[in-house]
Amino acid sequence: MRRSANRTDYQSKRRSRFIIIMSLELIDVNPISFSAKQNLFDSNENVTFPKGEKASAEYFTGTAFVNILVAQDETNCFAVGDVIFEPGCRNNWHTHPAGQILLVTDGKGYYQERNKPARSLSKGDVVVIPSNVEHWHGATPDSRFAHLAITNKTKNGTVTWLKPVTDEEYQNAAKD
Repeated sequence: MRRSANRTDYQSKRRSRFIIIMSLELIDVNPISFSAKQNLFDSNENVTFPKGEKASAEYFTGTAFVNILVAQDETNCFAVGDVIFEPGCRNNWHTHPAGQILLVTDGKGYYQERNKPARSLSKGDVVVIPSNVEHWHGATPDSRFAHLAITNKTKNGTVTWLKPVTDEEYQNAAKD
């Protein structure tokens, strides 16, 4: 029994590493500088993934677009989405019961955990968010921001949405 559990853990970790490596390779597909890509966000031309659907104002302050790339894998363990934040947009404080990984694909943004300084993000950055850590992420005031989000699934879902990030909290992120 123990050997089977260890093998399952090994296979799960190996599958996760493969997904992360493949996702990182996707970032470099058809690279375009951010200044050249800014106008392409609107037209969907020459971008890695289509823009997606407008995100719910219930969970985002400002305008964001979400394109679910993998609604669920065959093991129902994770989902993958491409998220584009317009300048100044951010999501609400939230948690993930089984964690999340962000792979920044373009622009400039912030990531902040509750009671910690904000972290500036740019293309190529990776954020590994532990389970149940309250956090938010979004664009800087003067730049669009895009990332792939790999979110693990549990019987409790993928995300618990909390209160919006206040303007004061957002403005303090720029100072951190």
